[in-house]
Amino acid sequence: MNRRHLTLGAIALTLGLTYGVWYSYSVFLVALLNDFGWSRSVLAGAFSVFTLVHGAANPLIGMLCDRVGPRRLVIFGGFALGLALTGNSFIDSPAQLYAGFGLLTAVAVALCGWVPAVVLVQRQFMDRLALSLGIVSSGIGLGMLFVVPLCQALIESVGWRTAWQILGAICAGFIVPANLFLVRDASAPSTVVATGGAANGTQRRSKSQAGGAQEVTLGGALRTQDFWLVLSAFFFGNVCSQTLHVHQVAFLVDHGIAAMAAASVVGVVGVASIFGKTGGGWLADRFEREKVYVVGIAILVGAVGALALVGLATSLWGAYVFAVMLGVGYSATAALIPAMISDRFRGRHFGLILGMGLMGSAVGSALGPWLAGRLFDATGSYSIAFVIAAVCGTIAGVAGWRARTLRLRAA
Repeated sequence: MNRRHLTLGAIALTLGLTYGVWYSYSVFLVALLNDFGWSRSVLAGAFSVFTLVHGAANPLIGMLCDRVGPRRLVIFGGFALGLALTGNSFIDSPAQLYAGFGLLTAVAVALCGWVPAVVLVQRQFMDRLALSLGIVSSGIGLGMLFVVPLCQALIESVGWRTAWQILGAICAGFIVPANLFLVRDASAPSTVVATGGAANGTQRRSKSQAGGAQEVTLGGALRTQDFWLVLSAFFFGNVCSQTLHVHQVAFLVDHGIAAMAAASVVGVVGVASIFGKTGGGWLADRFEREKVYVVGIAILVGAVGALALVGLATSLWGAYVFAVMLGVGYSATAALIPAMISDRFRGRHFGLILGMGLMGSAVGSALGPWLAGRLFDATGSYSIAFVIAAVCGTIAGVAGWRARTLRLRAA
C-alpha cells in the first residue's frame, strides 16, 4: 500500500467519524424526545442550525484551505470535535442544544469535514477525481453503518450523555493522529496532471468534461449560470435527502419499528452509499457526470415514495429497500457535485468557490428537516413533507441536466 492509498484511507475514515456525528443525530433526536419531550420542530431546528452554521463556515474554511492548507484545519477540527461532543453531554435546555450541537459541533465538523477533504483529494488525485471523491466520501457510509448503530447501542446501555462523551473521545482519538501521520498537503493544481499511461484515458475524459474550465476568482464564478445551477442542485437535492436522513428513525419508530432496528436501517443506508459513491464515482470518470447525477437523483426521489409506502404497510424489509434507495440516491448529490464544480472552476480559488457552493447545500439541509418537523407538529403526519422532498429532488435533477447542456455548449 503506497502513500496515496494511505491518504485516501485516512481521509475516508476521518469523514466517516465526522459525518457519523452528523447522521447519528437522528437517534439522539429520539433519545432527547423521550427524555425532555421537546417538540420535533425544536429538535429538528437544532439540526437546521447545525447545517446552516456548517454551511456558513465552509467559505471561510475553503479560503483557509487555499491559504494555510486543509490538513492543519482537519487536525485542529479533530480536537474541537472531541471537546464539542463532550460539551453536548451536559445539555439540559433547547438553548444549550442549539449552542452546543447547532453551533460548536457544526464548526468542528466543518473544520475536519467535506471541504478540506475535497481540497486534499482535488490537489492530489485529479487524474481520477470522481472515483477518488467517491472513495473518500464512501467513508461517510461507513460512519452511518457503524457510528449510528453504535450511538444507539450506547444510548440504550449508558444513556445519551455518556454516548456523546464516548463518541467525542473516539473522534479526537482517531482524527488527530491519522491526519498528523498519514495525510499530506499538496499545492493547488491548475491543470490535470497525468500519472502514467494507465490514467491517460481517464485523464482525457476529465479534460473533456471540464468543457473549458479555467482558473477564476469567486466573483467570476458568481457571474456564471453554471455556478448557480450547481448551487441549485446542492440546495434542492439536500432538501430532499436531509429530510429523509433526519426524520427516518422517528418515522419508522412512529410506525412500530423498534429504535435499534430503525438505527440498523440507517446502517443499511450507509452500506448502500458506499457502493453508490464508489460506483458513481467510477462511472462519472467514464461517462458524463451530470447523467450519473440525474440517475442518482431519480433513485433518491424514488426513496421518498418507498418510505411513504412503509408508513402505509409497516415492514422492516420495506424499510431496508428504502434504505438501499436512499443510500445509492443521495450519494450522487454528495460525491459528484464537487467534481462538477472542479470541472468548471479549478485552480487556486477552488476551495473558496466550493465552500460557497456548499452554502446552498447547507441551506437546503437546514430547511428540509426543519420544515418537515414543523409540518409534523401541525398535522401529525409527514405526508406533506414527503411531497415537498420529492418535488425538490426533481428540481435538483433538472438543474443538473441544465448544467450539462451549458457544459456541452462551452465544449
